[in-house]
Amino acid sequence: MPTFPEDFVFGAATASYQIEGAVHEGGRGTSIWDTFSHTPGRVDRGDTGDVACDHYHRWTEDLDILAELGVDAYRFSVAWPRIQPTGVGSANQAGLDFYSRLVDGLLARGITPFVTLYHWDLPQTLEDKGGWRDRDTAYRFADYADLVARELGDRVGEWATLNEPWCAAMLGYGSGVHAPGVANPKAALDASHHLNLAHGLGVQALRASTTSPVGIVVNVHQLWPASDSEQDMDAWARADAVGNWMYLDPILKGRYDDLTLAATAKHSSWEVIADGDLDIISQPIDFVGLNYYSGQYVAGGGTSEGHTPWVGAEDARFILANDHLTDMGWAIIPRGLTDLLVRVHERYPDIDLIVSENGAAMVDVVSDDGAIHDADRIAYLEGHIGAVADALALGVPVKGYYEWSLLDNFEWALGCSKRFGIVRVDYDTQARTWKDSAKWYQSFLATRTLGE
Repeated sequence: MPTFPEDFVFGAATASYQIEGAVHEGGRGTSIWDTFSHTPGRVDRGDTGDVACDHYHRWTEDLDILAELGVDAYRFSVAWPRIQPTGVGSANQAGLDFYSRLVDGLLARGITPFVTLYHWDLPQTLEDKGGWRDRDTAYRFADYADLVARELGDRVGEWATLNEPWCAAMLGYGSGVHAPGVANPKAALDASHHLNLAHGLGVQALRASTTSPVGIVVNVHQLWPASDSEQDMDAWARADAVGNWMYLDPILKGRYDDLTLAATAKHSSWEVIADGDLDIISQPIDFVGLNYYSGQYVAGGGTSEGHTPWVGAEDARFILANDHLTDMGWAIIPRGLTDLLVRVHERYPDIDLIVSENGAAMVDVVSDDGAIHDADRIAYLEGHIGAVADALALGVPVKGYYEWSLLDNFEWALGCSKRFGIVRVDYDTQARTWKDSAKWYQSFLATRTLGE
């Protein structure tokens, strides 16, 4: 019967643009996702985050849900345009006040605030100057981090600089399916390095105002080679290098992996790496957050049609591991989370790990009585929490698990069509309804023990 250490942290997670709404209130500026979602054809059904879950007005209700669930911590992100509407200059006090109230509300309910500084809502004015393609954006991020840390540094329990830099760079500037919608392999690589630099500069800014743990959140892809053939092994190694180690190696080892540089050489000479950058990027951190949803097998021999986020591994073919899928079309593989935690620990044995996002979008059906009997999501969560317990038993220093997501929300380019929440949001009325999965998570959190 798997159990967890007494100090193991269980929480839930959200992100600012996905839930807050109120995009024109409180002095908030325009983000790249505001622009992107209002561009015809970019987001399914024309959905935007203008209202989303209206969390900006309903945050007390949402914090009460967290308290009733019994979570130890809540991971949320700060919207950069709420703090600096144009990405530069002094802080917008109304924006700081909103997050200050949120933090105090969490603490009053006995919940630890875990703040992510950047979950993709770059101020549009910075994108107009080049965005993450421009080295200066990393320094503007450090200024922003400093403003937030000065306001909240004495009360936030944990800090992450960035969320999923691979997605921000490769989906935003490589394939163009995410904001800002640029499709250029060199732009994606430049953005990757500048995001890494922003992380390092952000760590420095945070350390000046807080003694709380500081880290980063990444989506390390769990990839297995489809076979032991030379072609498949080569494609897998390159996908692994550009999908994963392009970020963690500079941060935790102070260098880019040779295979990463070789695989991407046809697109960039990496002239964006300036003297001293890697020293800044590899500032000591306290943890790495890993976001895991699925895994894939990788084979070679593919041909890239159009723009791909797999810059340097364009010929890789990604194969579903099974046909037991979520509503995102992702294979459900709990053991992949164990494999991932073990693998990251083996590569970086001195860093603590957190499962910072894990969950599933499912096709939820509202019963006649208003209930949502999402047994498939319960099975997903139980299997993956069990996978974390397996990693702990193997000696991996996993310190926490955050369910994604507390609420149904705006799922980026897929709009509001995919529901990850354990709490249903009726977007017409904004009513919150506990799904069976929320009740299951509440019951699990009461004992912190999985059944046989």
